[in-house]
Amino acid sequence: MNLKQFILFSLLLVQLLFHQFLIAQNLEFASPESVGLSTQGLSTVTQRLQRHIDEGDIAGVVAAVARDGKIVYFESLGLMDLEQRIPMRDDAIFRQYSMTRQITATAILLLVQDGMLAIEDPLQNFLPQFSDQRVFSDASNPNLNQTRDRIGNITIGNLLTHTSGLGSRSSSIYRQENVRDRNITLEQMVNNAARVPLFADPGTEFRYGISEAILGRVVEVVSGMGLEEFMQFRLFQPLGMTDTVFWADETRRDRLATVYRPNNGQLLPHQIERIPFTLRPRLIEGSVGLLSTAMDYLRFSQMILNAGELNSRRVMEPETVELMFANAVPQQAMPLRTNGYWQGSGWSLGSFNVVLDASTYSFPVSNGTIWWDGSAGTRYFIDPSQNLLTVIMAQISPASGNGFRENFTTLVDAAITERR
Repeated sequence: MNLKQFILFSLLLVQLLFHQFLIAQNLEFASPESVGLSTQGLSTVTQRLQRHIDEGDIAGVVAAVARDGKIVYFESLGLMDLEQRIPMRDDAIFRQYSMTRQITATAILLLVQDGMLAIEDPLQNFLPQFSDQRVFSDASNPNLNQTRDRIGNITIGNLLTHTSGLGSRSSSIYRQENVRDRNITLEQMVNNAARVPLFADPGTEFRYGISEAILGRVVEVVSGMGLEEFMQFRLFQPLGMTDTVFWADETRRDRLATVYRPNNGQLLPHQIERIPFTLRPRLIEGSVGLLSTAMDYLRFSQMILNAGELNSRRVMEPETVELMFANAVPQQAMPLRTNGYWQGSGWSLGSFNVVLDASTYSFPVSNGTIWWDGSAGTRYFIDPSQNLLTVIMAQISPASGNGFRENFTTLVDAAITERR
């Protein structure tokens, strides 16, 4: 353990001892009217979500709205298990998939804040296996025998903004080369990713991929702690995120909602991963690995909206949180994509989608909002202009669920009676 890691460990130990005597308070509940929303309007939200359930779009859902630090809507509807007829619970646990990414990015930003690394640092400073990584000659038809020299080095900032040149976990070449598997260690996945060429030179293209998984290993190398341990000390315990975990042990198993997939008009159980989330995986993955609840994500979101503080506890410095709201993608890599909301979006160092042009969205959002979702039916928004948070979680694959998340956002917006 080097000096920086010793200092960090000492700070974390003090924090752990302190938090043993404190339990993070829940966000307070209040009437919708007290913060400029309509009770009647929010009841329409409930009716529409229930209709999605009745029509078989989703099995069940937990949805929440908070404004000015007050929870004004929190509903659990439908079933978390159709076969056993188990009602949805307020504290149901959901697979977050890509909503894991912002947690890992936050861990990286905490290390930046601590002076342990910098956004501009080359990745190879921490993971030397990326030093000699090459680039596919033709990214549209990747061939391990057709590569070229890389121009430039991957930086921590490139990873946070998906401009590293790394690909998606579902890309054919990554599947062929077994880059990602929940039955391998994080170090093994990193080594696999480093031996496969990049799809583009760093900083030249936005390519949504496995960057946060690599960043999870950076957290471990820099902090001297396991990713799971670091997140617990620096985020989950201080924020009271008691159900944000990488697998559901025996104390949480009965709250893990079942994933469903539509099939000929029926919702049938669907296991996305070969290793289920009821077993501890070997791969502790910072891109798609977390389980959590709607309340835990409200806490995380409120901390960000509060510029790094929750219930009088400072978790991040305000200037660090500011990085989460600003587009950090290089101009040469913009627009992110040319279809739909991607045309009007940026990507921040918090690994959030940043709304730059609300007119490109098919549902109501404010410019400056940061948000993202998960591939099994979760989504959340942090809107500083309206001082508003929304979280919605279901378990459906594919995640569309006949637009249940978009309808939720649209009707919550319609329930606002006082615009800021």
